Amino acid sequence: MNSAPGALTPQSRIFVAGHRGLVGSAIVRRLQAQGCTQLLLADRAQLDLRQQGAVNEWFAAQRPEVVILAAAHVGGILANDSYAAEFLHDNLAIQTHVIDAAWRNGARKLTFLGSSCIYPKLAPQPMNEDCLLTGPLEPTNEWYAIAKIAGIKMCQAYRRQYGFDAIALMPTNLYGPGDNFSLQNSHVLPALIRKFHEARETGAPAVTVWGTGTPRREFLHVDDLADAAVFLTERYSAAQWLNVGIGSDISIAELAALVGRVVGYTGALQFDTSKPDGTPRKLLDVGRLHALGWKASTRLEAGIRRTYEWYLQHLQDLRR
Repeated sequence: MNSAPGALTPQSRIFVAGHRGLVGSAIVRRLQAQGCTQLLLADRAQLDLRQQGAVNEWFAAQRPEVVILAAAHVGGILANDSYAAEFLHDNLAIQTHVIDAAWRNGARKLTFLGSSCIYPKLAPQPMNEDCLLTGPLEPTNEWYAIAKIAGIKMCQAYRRQYGFDAIALMPTNLYGPGDNFSLQNSHVLPALIRKFHEARETGAPAVTVWGTGTPRREFLHVDDLADAAVFLTERYSAAQWLNVGIGSDISIAELAALVGRVVGYTGALQFDTSKPDGTPRKLLDVGRLHALGWKASTRLEAGIRRTYEWYLQHLQDLRR
């Protein structure tokens, strides 16, 4: 039986950029489970994707057939707000160098991973792909969003001008094993897991959550994203970027209560309303993705339990 034109075989030379991060490591696990053995992996010490010359030399030497671009400078509200220049510069540099080098060195496919923060702050909910560039961005993460919008447009431009098969996927909020659990620069779900765990361990009477607790967010387990990325790398080829999510959301207050139950914390919840909420609601319309035959399979509580188990197993390493 012949493989489909876009199939990833054990012999496919696949570069997963950002393989040590939350998303990249999940994609590596997914590809390995599929039997892909020719994975090209390079950490920052081996290849700084912000350096154009280094990227061009590496691509010329390694000649990957398929590139999955999961490398990015990421963080939560505080990190985005505090390091605006780094978020804009680093992400623009990484994606510009990798997309261009992939095309120049004959890659047959590139999958670019963006973020749902590309959509306007007050976009109609749920947000479909047509919302892009229809209103102002959320100010607390606009630097990252602008970089990711540029990545979408670069994929489209290289497809239009050069016929390069570059696709763009826009995941919703992600979580899972390998996440960043820092209280200073992580996203909300891993930060809550750490807060509740430490509060339970110390017997703290209350846990404080940023903001009012009213914003609503959608959460996708990173293993589901990895599955979608591989599915679409093999089966999808179009200029239209695609939302990747589960199609349902939860308030931050409800999320905090859920994390507290999973962790086993029985104290009180407090909300620091002096801290920013960010976008009021972020829910993706995943109709286009579902029409292609893919749906997420991990329920939120089960995913949080698996993530907390991973956190406990790696607690000593995380504290170093």
